[in-house]
Amino acid sequence: MKRRKFLSNSLIYSSSTALFPTFLKGLSTEQTKVRLGFIGVGLRGQNHLEMAMYRSDVEIVAICDTDPKAIAIANKMILDKGRPSPTIYGKNEQDFENLAKRSDIDGVVIATPWEWHVPMALEVMKQGKYAGVEVSATVKLQESWDLVNMFEKTGSHCMILENVCYRRDVLATLNMVRQGMFGSLNHVQCGYQHDLREVKFNNGMQAYGGGVEFGEKGFSEAKWRTQHSVDRNGDLYPTHGLGPVAEMLNINRGNQFAYLTSMATPSQGLHEYIVNKGGTDHPNAKVNFKCGDIVQTMIKCVNGETILITHDTNSPRPYSLGFRVQGTKGLWMEDNKSIYIEGVSTKAHRWDDAKPYLDKYDHPLWKTHFADAENAGHGGIDYFVLRGFIEAIKNKVAPPIDVYDAAAWSAIAPLSEQSISKNSASIKIPDFTRGKWKTNKPIFALNDSY
Repeated sequence: MKRRKFLSNSLIYSSSTALFPTFLKGLSTEQTKVRLGFIGVGLRGQNHLEMAMYRSDVEIVAICDTDPKAIAIANKMILDKGRPSPTIYGKNEQDFENLAKRSDIDGVVIATPWEWHVPMALEVMKQGKYAGVEVSATVKLQESWDLVNMFEKTGSHCMILENVCYRRDVLATLNMVRQGMFGSLNHVQCGYQHDLREVKFNNGMQAYGGGVEFGEKGFSEAKWRTQHSVDRNGDLYPTHGLGPVAEMLNINRGNQFAYLTSMATPSQGLHEYIVNKGGTDHPNAKVNFKCGDIVQTMIKCVNGETILITHDTNSPRPYSLGFRVQGTKGLWMEDNKSIYIEGVSTKAHRWDDAKPYLDKYDHPLWKTHFADAENAGHGGIDYFVLRGFIEAIKNKVAPPIDVYDAAAWSAIAPLSEQSISKNSASIKIPDFTRGKWKTNKPIFALNDSY
């Protein structure tokens, strides 16, 4: 895929500063300041920027974007909060390198199109700084190794900013898993089931829908994201679902992905959308999309568990990540908000409402920081993921979701492509830890810290 300008084609920039209440009131003032740079200040980058500015222990040193409109909006957000204007980078596509070289930056948040994540993260890590990378962290398999190799060479950390790991019901379920409520886990399901047709196509003027343009004629994500569905057939976006269940299964920390096999349905949804909205004569009606409407990937773990991941973004449907967490004593399912625990549930062979269980096993992170997070983006989870990044920098420790997680979770996309291209052949999943998973201990969400 041709690399396009990373920010003019980035996530959309908002037309005005997001209006968040002071959800971090009461945060104690720290002596240590964390100095951050931001590469990519489209909509996603602006969300991270907004979160950061509610922390008294964070300084915004520099921002980078090749889109002057995005820069202008982000700079106004900063000034409106009474903070000094940051140094601005964006003269060309490589100007992010100059931001990374600054000696007065501790960490950099990267929120750009996928194909730019690794080049930017590698530069940040090479310069001795923490890299916080939006999902998915990598596109190609080699890029996962590139991140790992750079970390092991420099000691500079990389955190994949997978916010769903911090979703309240997910963390409560993780708490139940760790307390043995489900017995020994043997199977989990997850995915990304989200109708993205109005994200992949628009009229070139608005971010969502209104037309069937993409690429150079599209706007926001339609400029770059849709091309992946033209060029690739696989699970293009695995980490929202896979990240949370990987934590439950202790992947990279006592357990490991072993191999996978993937299957894809025909690709019909995007073509039909174009025809229905733009007519059979529209030029995009002649585009051949490779990505199957529904892609399913089954992973086998070295400890025996199985993981089923579903990627479903080209069809009309409600949003769901399709979580199912099952063990020898029972299971939790997201879609029907239900749970069954043998010997605990009120009736045999009948579902219980999951809410009382989720409330009872609410994770300490949410118990402690609810008031801070309640008005943050994506139901509060944006607060937690950025907090994890910042606290790791302050304490000079590995982030709670580290480079090995970024490498393994993201690698499922290119590996699923390989399997599909080989008639659903079994594909070995590399051990990015090089054996360290056998002795590594869990580090994610162990208490109410991060």
